Amino acid sequence: MPVAWDEFRLVRAVAERGALAPAAAHLGINPSTAFRRLAAIEEELGARLFERHRSGYVPTPAGEAMAAAAARMEEEVARFDREVAGRALTPSGLLRVTAAATLVTDLLMPMLGRFRARYPKVQLELVVSEEALNLSRRDADVALRATRDPPPNLVGRRLATIAWAVYGPVRGETESAAWVSPSEAVAGGLFSRFVAERAGPERVALRINTVQGLCEAISEGIGIGPLPCYRGDRIAALRRLSGPEPELAGSLWLLTHPDLRQAARVRAFMDHVAAEVVPLRPALEGRHEEKQEERREE
Repeated sequence: MPVAWDEFRLVRAVAERGALAPAAAHLGINPSTAFRRLAAIEEELGARLFERHRSGYVPTPAGEAMAAAAARMEEEVARFDREVAGRALTPSGLLRVTAAATLVTDLLMPMLGRFRARYPKVQLELVVSEEALNLSRRDADVALRATRDPPPNLVGRRLATIAWAVYGPVRGETESAAWVSPSEAVAGGLFSRFVAERAGPERVALRINTVQGLCEAISEGIGIGPLPCYRGDRIAALRRLSGPEPELAGSLWLLTHPDLRQAARVRAFMDHVAAEVVPLRPALEGRHEEKQEERREE
């Protein structure tokens, strides 16, 4: 009897995660169910797929071959899904969008509301993630990302520059203030190196492994630190302590897989978001304070 596709997925999940519990969680099944299914697969094939060790499950050559076959099958299924999605004539169906938490709360959510009002036949699934999801596997259809180097296998549009500056509280001493900083895990350590060049380790009061929470930490007086200008300029309790820092500037990209760029719902969404970002560029690019200065001079 041929082995079912779900069994290939189970073997691949165990091989990638090295244990039954995380593999079962990934597939949305009970660990005991995963154990019974794996035993049944091995019995049916007449081959051992994993060596069981205290440290976890290690695939045998047969297990490695089955996991590799599952990966190829998954890629073919994803390619078929992309091809079918690309042939849709009108904006309808499910659209998966991914973005980091700060982009969702500060930029994307109002855009999603207006998009749904315009295209009610499109159902949206929002995946909030700091990590870059695999658009080739259809983990998402469209990604809104702040990055300097978008993946070469994706296509899309550069929407704006994202400027960063140093911010602190409106009141209070800033010359000898403590700092808050993104950790080394954020943007390859770009921000932590920036802070380290301006403050010794003893002056860093708080490190955060995401951009989310930086604004709140500075607002609470924990320390001064870098923020994207479109966030920092909106907070009445904060003030800029520097101009936009060129070494921290990034780009806002809207990306999709090449097979999906002509899909009606993807094309409609990308056109919609690109148009919505145009009036936001001054704030994203840190030109908000320049406009205030111009108004004062007038």
